[in-house]
Amino acid sequence: MFKHDKKLLFEVKVDNINPNYAAMMQEQLGGPHGELKAALQYMSQSLRIKDKEIKDLFLDIAAEELSHLEMVATTVNLLNGHELDAQNATIGNIQAHVSSGLTPVLSNASGYLWTAAYIEETGDLAADILSNISAEQRAKVVYEYLYRQINDKGVRETIDFLLNREEAHNTMFREAFNKIQDTGSNKSWGVTADSKLYFDLSSPGSNSFSAQNAQPPSFAAPNSKK
Repeated sequence: MFKHDKKLLFEVKVDNINPNYAAMMQEQLGGPHGELKAALQYMSQSLRIKDKEIKDLFLDIAAEELSHLEMVATTVNLLNGHELDAQNATIGNIQAHVSSGLTPVLSNASGYLWTAAYIEETGDLAADILSNISAEQRAKVVYEYLYRQINDKGVRETIDFLLNREEAHNTMFREAFNKIQDTGSNKSWGVTADSKLYFDLSSPGSNSFSAQNAQPPSFAAPNSKK
């Protein structure tokens, strides 16, 4: 069961109407690294998770991603304003002026509609968590790109909040990954001779990557001291 709280997770505001910025923010509505992808991916993955603690984690983050979707959509609304102006719209924002009446649609910054093909789920908890870590890292990168190019203090404050929340989710998924060592596709990691081989196929090989004494994948806590 889900409930809608009318109060946004973070207050959204913009300095000025800017349809071009609205089109850019669309990337995090319906893009491959956007909020809808994250929410539905984590929710879908959770349906097969037996570990109650990790299942709750997936659903909690999925629910928060939906609140992020609401924030991004609100930002797009504010940036679009209320005047239809397809003649002066950017390529990715024309649809908002000719078919949706400026309602934020689930498309990316170029106007391509969201697709369920963005969702990654395997039923293997280790593989799915690694996919989610990657999703959070990529989402943060996209927000960083947006932050650098959007010169609007209000929008930047929203982006700053969102990219830091992606970092928090990344950390929680990493902690979850550390709790499932020696399970699923992590089980018996690196026990065969073939799993320890590294083929140096670069020539010359003086600067080759070293894979000696490779260990099963794990993540250190952000505040840990090396």
